[in-house]
Amino acid sequence: MAELVRVRRLTKQEGQKLQQIVRRGSASTVRFRRAMMLLASAGGNSVPVIARLVQADEDTVRDVIHSFNEIGLACLDPRWAGGRPRLLDADDEEFVIQTATTRPTKLGKPFTRWSIRKLADHLRRNVAHPIRIGREALRSLLVRRGITFQRTKTWKESTDPDFDAKLDRIEYALTERPKRTVAFDEFGPLGIRPTAGSCWAEQGQPDRLPATFHRTHGVTYFHGCYSVGDDTLWGVNRRRKGTGPTWAALKSIRAARPDGAPIYVILDRPPERDRQEVEAVGSSGTSESPSEGGAVGLSLASVGHSLGDVLPGPSLSEGVMVGPS
Repeated sequence: MAELVRVRRLTKQEGQKLQQIVRRGSASTVRFRRAMMLLASAGGNSVPVIARLVQADEDTVRDVIHSFNEIGLACLDPRWAGGRPRLLDADDEEFVIQTATTRPTKLGKPFTRWSIRKLADHLRRNVAHPIRIGREALRSLLVRRGITFQRTKTWKESTDPDFDAKLDRIEYALTERPKRTVAFDEFGPLGIRPTAGSCWAEQGQPDRLPATFHRTHGVTYFHGCYSVGDDTLWGVNRRRKGTGPTWAALKSIRAARPDGAPIYVILDRPPERDRQEVEAVGSSGTSESPSEGGAVGLSLASVGHSLGDVLPGPSLSEGVMVGPS
């Protein structure tokens, strides 16, 4: 006849611990039920009786008793298997996040944003690092890592192949030569129109100005210069824009630095017509035809001092930079 399954003799500390768990009832349900199984077995009850007492299967009661006889009170805390083994390690998850936050066009895809289906299909077909993951698992992973579907912001990108090199030149002028660097730009057209102000008047009867539906006074263009080193802005309103006002602004920049040393001027790229006029104005000095990238070599002799070469700058709409030759 097989020997009855029962717990070994409890030590004093083990008995006190089990009674504490059962009496207080503040432990987890699993610990509470397992403690009752052990105390009932220690009291001489059989496995079927204990199973009916705790409403558990007889095999479960036997497993708990055998586990206690082997490892003691550690059997009160179950060691769950944890389900199916993980299919993605930390490196795989990082690759998924990196792919999801990369624009599809950079990966050679003919669309501009990922959907869950497209992202999962791309990960599965990736030759270098294939990852098989379901849509719901992929969605859960993105949520867990704080990746959400957001509306993108608009921006402009320059098509100039020398964008980075030109940007480096402008950054050099801003950081290494700020005292000799001036920015110039045209702003307009600006409409001349009445602007609401304030005055003392009777309550409910403010002074009123007639609205203007037509620009009877014309429009103006503001030509401004900003000295980077001095943090100073100056400019003038012009009735029109063109080579003349631009040339006057360059003269004002040289007048602010009459020492004859090189000056760095950063400005937007002028239209083709204005560039041709600038070349004509600078014909007394050395002049070159515009290249495909828009570079113009020009000695501003008419200003009185040489400002250097006019080179295209890397603004979003492509700019020009006047620096030393």
